[in-house]
Amino acid sequence: MLHIRCKNNNVTKSFPEGTSLVDVYQAFAADLNLKYPVVSAKVNNASQGLKFRLYQNRDVEFLDATHGSGFRVYVRSLCFVLYKATSDVFPGSKLFIEHPISKGYYCNFKKKNGEPLADEDITKICQRMKEIVDLDLPFRRTEATTDEAVRVFSERGFADKVKLIETSGQIYTDYYTLGDTVDYYYGPLVPSAGYLKVWGLERYHDGLLLRVPDKSNPTQLAPKVDMPRTFEVFAEKVRWDVIMRLSNAGDVNKAILRGHASELIQVSEALQEKKIVKIAEEIDRRFHDPEHPIRLVLITGPSSSGKSTFCKRLSVQLLACGLRPYSFSTDDYFVNRVDTPKLPNGQYDFDNIETVDYKLLGDHLERLMKGEVVEVPEYNFVTGKREWNGKKFKLNNDSVLIIEGIHALNPLLTKQIPDSAKYKIYISALTSISLDDHNWIPTQDNRLLRRIIRDYNKGAFSARETINQWKSVCEAEDLWIAPFQETADVMFNSALNIEFAVLRTHAELILSSVPKNCPEYAEAHRLLKFLYYFIPISDKEIPPTSIMREFVGGSSFKY
Repeated sequence: MLHIRCKNNNVTKSFPEGTSLVDVYQAFAADLNLKYPVVSAKVNNASQGLKFRLYQNRDVEFLDATHGSGFRVYVRSLCFVLYKATSDVFPGSKLFIEHPISKGYYCNFKKKNGEPLADEDITKICQRMKEIVDLDLPFRRTEATTDEAVRVFSERGFADKVKLIETSGQIYTDYYTLGDTVDYYYGPLVPSAGYLKVWGLERYHDGLLLRVPDKSNPTQLAPKVDMPRTFEVFAEKVRWDVIMRLSNAGDVNKAILRGHASELIQVSEALQEKKIVKIAEEIDRRFHDPEHPIRLVLITGPSSSGKSTFCKRLSVQLLACGLRPYSFSTDDYFVNRVDTPKLPNGQYDFDNIETVDYKLLGDHLERLMKGEVVEVPEYNFVTGKREWNGKKFKLNNDSVLIIEGIHALNPLLTKQIPDSAKYKIYISALTSISLDDHNWIPTQDNRLLRRIIRDYNKGAFSARETINQWKSVCEAEDLWIAPFQETADVMFNSALNIEFAVLRTHAELILSSVPKNCPEYAEAHRLLKFLYYFIPISDKEIPPTSIMREFVGGSSFKY
């Protein structure tokens, strides 16, 4: 008999060898009183599907869709239901699950006959999805040799999955079936379609929006948010993919194996530089607008987006346009530490807008825009106090002021300055490729890997500590950055197609240091498993001005 400890209530019970997590949950369920339905579990701090069978003593924690791991299992399973529905209703069609947007997932759908997507088509797909859920069709996992998996997907015309599996370096590969439909997913699914009670499907631009549960209350749909500017950035990403001839991890791996890594790096960097040049030229054009000249550039984005390097590169291009950029730090306008707002747990809330003395900052910006000399404070992070040390600022006729920070687009920060004098930039690592047509790469994973590597290299935090902090970092971003990103004049995608191949080289050893007996191991294990899909390459040909250098080291910029 096995001894299984349920971490939800710290109770241990005995089970026969080979018992599934579903059966274990049923034995514990009456005593757990969980608020939302369970969709997955962590076994010894590693994420598993509920069909996983136990053959040794284990700690088990059951998860619902409010937990990041459970949410991924739910959405992944829902994507398979959508794919089966589109295949059943429109045989020979193609479904591309491209990226998260508007609190859902954008899907590009192509019918075999090339006809545009009609409203009645969406109705038929929805109806078939409901039938699949009502029938409670089981998801079945098959473990096969990689050669066999390649054969299965080759016969069905899945070139994207064939390339991914062929280059993964694995001896065995898991794939899933739902009825007579076969697909590949890089993580566990729920046991059956009946688990998926909350979902929606509707038209979104020229494709579909798969709507998913609210992470804070998975019994209802996440509220839809219109994001036209973000959608256009993702559309630009697709256009860049066409230029690069890279749309998934398999394409990247094949290109590396053919010896094209250097070319991929050069073209990726060139595309980013081309975008930065375009932004600088637009700022220059509007700077010289006789009626509404730009004087203030605002740059924001979530953690590990590459804001600092972007700011440096933009400044270089502005200099090339004949302008004189000056960077202005909002950090110096922090209130004294004792006046910093606090979180419910009593810790300082350094992400809160009230952390910044935005009234004083606004007054100084207004005076600078008028050409006045302004003495600005300097924040002493050791003492936690703002100091006045005689540091003065004055803008000349060819000067443009750049403010970069988490609150840069928050209207409170610059409300004294007319909107016509501002140019607002939002930057994020809006991941450039997918694993395959049905497995996207979350943008947060891209940024988390960057942050883990940077924190470790700087000696600031271990991988375990960075992972532990990440949830609160993302919550702060949702509160203080996301509400203003659509107000940006332009958005910049800082991700590179070749990025994960480079990050793997740095991240493997760092992530492997996370102990198995801590909660953070689940995320470290997941990220490692994900990185194994990419053939690692050295960063030696990444230029010193690259955004990547902000995280892996070797930048020629001073931060």
